[in-house]
Amino acid sequence: MTCNDPGEYDTYIARALATPGGHLSIGRGSAVLHYDNARLESYDCEIVKRSAVAAGLPVIDSRCIPFALAATLAVKGPMIAVNTPPSPRPWHGFSYAPLAAVAAAYRRVGAEVFNIPACDEEEAVFNEAPPGPLGDLLDYWLDHVRCHGI
Repeated sequence: MTCNDPGEYDTYIARALATPGGHLSIGRGSAVLHYDNARLESYDCEIVKRSAVAAGLPVIDSRCIPFALAATLAVKGPMIAVNTPPSPRPWHGFSYAPLAAVAAAYRRVGAEVFNIPACDEEEAVFNEAPPGPLGDLLDYWLDHVRCHGI
């Protein structure tokens, strides 16, 4: 296998597809495949992203949103439950939530989300969000989840 080989990640992507909550997250520093009880970090963001999207793996790419929003979600928001059951609601920064719930937050603030269908139940959290900057919207969502256990 050579560097930047598109097939280099196929085995790991297949493992992520077989793992409940398995996904690819892409941030400003790298791409991380979450599978089994492991993580594989790569700096070939575009190559692994193309392979993952083509294979049908859930992908959340937060590079296109302002850093403050990505940081707020990463620090204040729940972690994605990968190969483990979600924590009881309400979720917070030290709990695990379903992939669809976390993806809804990222989708709402403008991140690219692939192979994760929009879920009306998860998206409904935003229906009554107050107007304002996206940062306020994100804080509202996190507070809403904590207060109402949605």
